[in-house]
Amino acid sequence: MMAVNRYRTKTRADNGNRSAKLVLRLLESPDRLLGTILFGNNVANIAATTLTTIIGLRLYGNIGAAYAPMILIFVVLVFAEVAPKTLAAVNPEKIAYPAAWVLAFLQVVFTPFVWLVKIFSNGLLGLLGVRVKAQTNALSNDELRAAVNESSEKINTSHQEMLIRILEMEQVTVEDVMVPRADMEAIDLEDEWDEIVEQLATSHHTRVPVFKGSLDNIVGIAHIRKMFYLSQMAEFNPDTMMSMIREPYFIPENTSVTHALTNLQEQRRRFGIVVDEYGDIKGLVTLEMILEEVVGDFTTAVPGLDDEISEEKDGSYLVRGNTYLRDINRQLGWKLPTNNAKTVNGLITDQLEDIPVATTCFKLGDYTVEIVQTRDTSVHVARLKRLS
Repeated sequence: MMAVNRYRTKTRADNGNRSAKLVLRLLESPDRLLGTILFGNNVANIAATTLTTIIGLRLYGNIGAAYAPMILIFVVLVFAEVAPKTLAAVNPEKIAYPAAWVLAFLQVVFTPFVWLVKIFSNGLLGLLGVRVKAQTNALSNDELRAAVNESSEKINTSHQEMLIRILEMEQVTVEDVMVPRADMEAIDLEDEWDEIVEQLATSHHTRVPVFKGSLDNIVGIAHIRKMFYLSQMAEFNPDTMMSMIREPYFIPENTSVTHALTNLQEQRRRFGIVVDEYGDIKGLVTLEMILEEVVGDFTTAVPGLDDEISEEKDGSYLVRGNTYLRDINRQLGWKLPTNNAKTVNGLITDQLEDIPVATTCFKLGDYTVEIVQTRDTSVHVARLKRLS
């Protein structure tokens, strides 16, 4: 009864299984259930001990009375304790469901005795500061993660990974998944019209931010496909472009991806501009980026960009400076620290506390980090290797 899987039992109860419903009802009051079980168990043991002693005394006298309890201990341990309880622990549902009907009947028969024992035992526990209540079925986030990991034989690996990612989403912020400001593709309305049209025609994205003069002065979001269609119909001009630009939707950088997903759904948006506490533009996040946190990468890679993580013959990995540490940890199974930095470049500058210089190499816990190439004031390519 105590080893039964409550979630499986609840599922069967919801499907109409009467035995499962009875098991759940009995487990709602564990003190009364245990009182019934232990009362019957002790009555049986005491009765068996008394009967065995009387039989031994009548058949063999005092010697029989002395050896009878010893023989009974072995019999009870094997046939009434260890063997049946091991069987029940291995097959809890198979034993608990039919046993529940017997226990429910015994609860009614033993009610006066069980009630009396319950009053005294609960009173004693109360003096010790213990409150008796039904066991809760709620699982913490860590317990749910452990349950998913232990269900690997019954859940497809890809589905298991998706469930784990869902459980981790509450700890992930939009800052962890966004495209940083330096990598944003955007249209400046102060550029020449021909340059704007060329940028629209060659863009690899469906939606692109539009700004005037400075990226901090974002006007809205341009839908590339709609505008490109009008340009093919010779109906595209600055006025029609401005009429098709939608107001931007801003998201604070510390917003969790679960809340960001909810907000995007409520606003019927697929695109959000990420801002910091001062209102400055930090980057952008799309609905696809958030969904990839659950299902993994599924968007088409932009042509011309190399893989962010590439393995070398010596077991090291070349990574770009803007690669997210979370992506490296997830793909390689590593545990690079993510508390103070989000990207490889951020990790290196945080450790060195200086502008990185090429050929610099240092040890970080169980990993070695080598700066291969720098660009301006940031790391462009780094080599990471896990120490064996």
